[in-house]
Amino acid sequence: MSVEGKKRIITTQRLLEMKQRGEKIAMLTAYDYTSAKIIDEAGIDIILVGDSAANVMAGHETTLPITLDQMIYHAQSVVKAVKNPMVVVDMPFGAYQGNSKQAVFSAIRIMKESEADAVKVEGGSEILESVSRILSTGIPVMGHLGLTPQSIHKFGTYSVRAKEEAEANKLIEDALALEDAGCFALVLEKIPATLGTKVAEALKIPVIGIGAGNGVDGQVLVMHDMLGLTQEFSPRFLRRYHNLHDEMLKAVKNYISDIRSREFPNDQEQY
Repeated sequence: MSVEGKKRIITTQRLLEMKQRGEKIAMLTAYDYTSAKIIDEAGIDIILVGDSAANVMAGHETTLPITLDQMIYHAQSVVKAVKNPMVVVDMPFGAYQGNSKQAVFSAIRIMKESEADAVKVEGGSEILESVSRILSTGIPVMGHLGLTPQSIHKFGTYSVRAKEEAEANKLIEDALALEDAGCFALVLEKIPATLGTKVAEALKIPVIGIGAGNGVDGQVLVMHDMLGLTQEFSPRFLRRYHNLHDEMLKAVKNYISDIRSREFPNDQEQY
């Protein structure tokens, strides 16, 4: 929970009420103080401090290399900036899989050192023990099913998941199991829209999609992708709301040009 005087407006109970009212939930990633402050001001419901920081902040090809210490650093920066949205932090690869004691230790570190509001984990039945142990400490947990990037080497591809009946049935079973364990919400990534709707209707908790269609309870995107800072990543589910790549490129080129032409600084920009 956040420190006294900085209690969030958006809570697990508020999200549940939003689903019950049919009010869509807006979620976006952030990794730094300045961006998080702007996103908060815009009225976002949830900020995800995603392990996608490994890609967009550190330049890794997958999310696997980012460490627990690095995730805590990004979370600390975000939490300092926000007043209203819930702040959820991805537990990085290696922090919870296969060892429930390690999972609890990692989750407690995230909550104590960052003062975030919840953690997020990827996987279903195979991580239920870790989920249950984290929840037993009072830490809220958000689940994540479908395409789970931390398992990319297992899947071998970023293609759409759960297109076949067997995998779709397992996803539904895992979703119900995560809800029964006590997760407050679930992210579904890159699955057929009909399956996303089916899961959202079957669960009482909010279901937030990224490439899971419009029948879920909310949507999440990576901020850098949504703002057009990244250019090489263009999945079908991504809508770019701006082209900051070109805007920044133009601004920096103009800055360089003004320096070399001695137009910057001018008389009004010096002492």
